[in-house]
Parts: sequence; structure tokens; C-alpha cells
Amino acid sequence: MLRMAPDKGEPLGRFEGAPLIGVTTSEIRKAGRVETTPEGEPARAEMALGLTYLRAIEAAGGLPVVLPPLPSEAIGPLLEGLDGICLSGGPDLDPAEYGQDPHDELGPTWRELDIAELAVAREADARGLPILAICRGAQALNVARRGTLFQHLSDRFGADVEHRQATIGTEPIHRVEIDPESKLAKALGATSVEVNSFHHQAADTIGRGLRAVAFSPDGVIEAIEAPGSRFVVGVQWHAESLTERPEQANLFRAFVDAARRAPAREQPQAA
Repeated sequence: MLRMAPDKGEPLGRFEGAPLIGVTTSEIRKAGRVETTPEGEPARAEMALGLTYLRAIEAAGGLPVVLPPLPSEAIGPLLEGLDGICLSGGPDLDPAEYGQDPHDELGPTWRELDIAELAVAREADARGLPILAICRGAQALNVARRGTLFQHLSDRFGADVEHRQATIGTEPIHRVEIDPESKLAKALGATSVEVNSFHHQAADTIGRGLRAVAFSPDGVIEAIEAPGSRFVVGVQWHAESLTERPEQANLFRAFVDAARRAPAREQPQAA
């Protein structure tokens, strides 16, 4: 279990009672892409997950726990004791997961990772856990509920809006308009926000029990959510890199607050 270290001078009790948030690891770096040092371990396949996810959850009052991509039969036990799930960003999903052939512009995929993350999304649904899904995570949430994806956005939406920016993640690139009645708008405290963008895929057919609630100026779906009381929200932008902006920090606080109130926390513990 990963516990983010408190800032200097903060009491250790800051994390007492904090909801445990599982964060998926959706990317593997193959041995050939791993740089080694003479003092380090030999090159091997490694999990890759940006620390920004963990820091955003910690800053919102949660305790992040990194979830490795394990076989499907391990996912149930892996989620035991967790109060919420963050589906992180990463590479393209294999289109075989939603019944399509690969597009010529499809990026690298790793089917074992897809299977693991989709199993996490479905198990989280089965357990009634709050879910915050980011970029690829939002796509995985949609596919886990039998939705499909546009494999290459420019084929359908052109290039008027930049969806794969070359600038750093802390800089927004375009604006998103949000349904004022949505859970997302209430969480952000806004119906129009500036966002970053690092994707070339997005939701097409919306998965069961989800609805589109935010759009970029060219019509690309930028957020999905499940109606009802449970927090299930997917955003196409990397909110974890924008938490210096109050509305994006609000999103993580709303998610962590939902995890704190999750039914799993109210179940009596075995003696």
C-alpha cells in the first residue's frame, strides 16, 4: 500500500480515516524503453503512473493506493477495503474490446492491461464504489459499460480544436462546455472550463447507464457520467495536472468526499 508522505511539520494523523482510493496503472514501459544506470537494476518491463494522480487525491483528502494490472480473478480481492477508484490515463485501448478493427492511427496497445482495467471498472460498479476516470480512464469506463470509441478524432471532427497539445499539461488548450444539471458541473462549481488535451480518441456510442455531459467546441464528448446518487464521472482532460485551478481541485475533492461517504465505509468490520 502506498502512503503519500505528509508535508514537513504536518501531523501524522492527517491521514487517519482518509478514504482509500485505488488508482489503476494503465501503462507498461517495456525493457527496451527503460533507461538504466550502472547503480540500478537491469532493464525490465515496468509499471508507469504519473505522481500527479496520487498528489491530487492526497491534496483532496484521500489516501491513494496504486493498483497493479493483475489477472481478472484477482481484481475482486484487490478492491477489498477500497472506498473509490480512479481510472488513470494511458495508451489507446485495443479496439477488439469494443468490437472494432484497429485504425491506421491506433497507438501502441497492451491487451492484458486493458483486460485488467476494464475488470477494475466493472468490479467497482458491482461494488457501488465512486469512480473518477481520467482521459483513457474515461474511455475505459465507457467501454466497460459496452460503449465504443472514435479511434481517431480528426477523421470525424477535423482539426479546428487541438486535442493532442504539444505544450505542458499545466497549460489549458481549449474550453469545454458542461451541462449545468450534471454531477460534473456541481463538482467543478462551473459550467465552462478551460482544459488541457492529450488524446486522439474519445467516446462514440455511450455505454449503458452513462450520459455525455460536456463537449469541446467541435462536438467531441469531453465528459461522461452516470445519473443517480453515486459519483461516477469520466473526464477526457487531465484534471490531475490542473489542480492549481480551483475548479479542477474541486473535482478531486468531490470525488474523495463521495468515497468518504461510500457504503463500504459504513459496513461493520469483522472482529
